[in-house]
Amino acid sequence: MANVVVVGAQWGDEGKGKIVDWLSERADVIARFQGGHNAGHTLVIDGEVFKLSLLPSGIVRGGKLSVIGNGVVLDPWHLEKEIAQLRGQGVTITPETLMIAENTPLILPIHGELDRAREEQTAVAKIGTTGRGIGPAYEDKVGRRSVRVADLADDATLELRVDRALVHHDALRRGLGLEPVDREKLLADLRAIAPSVLEYAAPVWKILNEKRRAGKRILFEGAQGALLDIDFGTYPFVTSSNVIAGQAATGTGIGPGSIDFVLGIVKAYTTRVGEGPFPAELDDADGQRLGERGHEFGTVTGRKRRCGWFDAVLVRQTCATSGVSGISFTKLDVLDGFETLKICVAYELDGKRLDYLPTAADQQARCKPIYEEMPGWSQSTEGARSWADLPAEAIKYVRRVEELIECPVALLSTSPEREDTILVTDPFAD
Repeated sequence: MANVVVVGAQWGDEGKGKIVDWLSERADVIARFQGGHNAGHTLVIDGEVFKLSLLPSGIVRGGKLSVIGNGVVLDPWHLEKEIAQLRGQGVTITPETLMIAENTPLILPIHGELDRAREEQTAVAKIGTTGRGIGPAYEDKVGRRSVRVADLADDATLELRVDRALVHHDALRRGLGLEPVDREKLLADLRAIAPSVLEYAAPVWKILNEKRRAGKRILFEGAQGALLDIDFGTYPFVTSSNVIAGQAATGTGIGPGSIDFVLGIVKAYTTRVGEGPFPAELDDADGQRLGERGHEFGTVTGRKRRCGWFDAVLVRQTCATSGVSGISFTKLDVLDGFETLKICVAYELDGKRLDYLPTAADQQARCKPIYEEMPGWSQSTEGARSWADLPAEAIKYVRRVEELIECPVALLSTSPEREDTILVTDPFAD
């Protein structure tokens, strides 16, 4: 059976939640493989809104196994809170429906404190993090000083892990003017939360491989977007994990040969939250109109998103780095009523035309968009469920996007409702 990876192909907020929910109905397992509770998903199911930031989107679907892989960094207190919130909405969550990899690193309170303290420093440019400790938790992971899920099961090991982390963190805190960490309180807090996490702990790599051999369909759910990838994003204004599709393998412990289809989620225009370059950004009435019609506010942070025209250069690049098989084109209805639409087809940098975003940050900041104009449409596309429901100009727009990004459209989404989806290519087809 086919296994599918879903990744955002822009700066996040592309509408992955709805698409993952739409696909999860046909999957047996839904696995998160990177990021933390800094990435929000909003699902609308039968008129009820579910807001997730850590748990896989499949958790709201009965009869599915949801998995948090080792590539995620886990805030155990947020986990407890999010589970309680969903249970309050009638969602059943048990160790049979949710599993957390035993080697998943934990986000501790000291990570959030460090994250926020750094952002408050005025001597260097702000990165625009959510302040939730994601970056510092990943730093501890590669620095080999993380407390991981399995460590919660043995008190002696837990103390060793905490002591190793505090040697590093107390030194950093002194430099930032923060008080030393209260070791005993941190240990007491971890001991108290341990049962809530260990209940779901499992050898995820083993279970996923067993599911694959049994012919089960696995859906790998990415968070954020490929332009925030630590290696291939607009560095340093990026997240602290690999976001591209290859991370699905290393972030869960399943081999790359087990991935059959990569679905890139692409919004019909471009948005970004936080700092960093954005060549196609609009500071005019069109940008404001996109933001208002698209309700462009962050699910997790509530921050207003920056808006711009569709940037085909960036999406072509992310489709290449993630090996995207087909895209899901979302929020087409937001473009309804525009007399003229623009697509960024290249950049101008120091008098030269570029067909990719350069790596150097100073060059990225100087890239100017080169636009191609297309006629808009006055009819509504909201709720369309077949090509026949779309205006001719909307179809031409979609087809031109396919040409420019060198990747076909597999799904077309025309509203937040999961049923308002046009299926072109089935990602789960054998």
